[in-house]
Amino acid sequence: MKEKIVKLLSDALPIVDLDSDFLFSELDSLGVTTILMVLSEEFGIHLESTDATSKNLRNIDSIVKMVEDKLKA
Repeated sequence: MKEKIVKLLSDALPIVDLDSDFLFSELDSLGVTTILMVLSEEFGIHLESTDATSKNLRNIDSIVKMVEDKLKA
C-alpha cells in the first residue's frame, strides 16, 4: 500500500519531498487538493477538505493510515 501511494503521489507531485516528516507544511492548497483527488480516485474513497489536516498529511505514513482507515469505514 505504502509503495503504491508513494508512486501515485510522486507522479502527481514530482517536486514534493514525500520523505519529509513535515510534509503538510511543504504543501500549498493545490498540493493538498491533488493528494486528496489522486487518493480518492485511485482507492474509491471519499476524501474531503476536512481530511486535509496536519495529522493526516504529516508524512507518508500518516497518509497511508488515513487511506487504510477510510477503506475500513
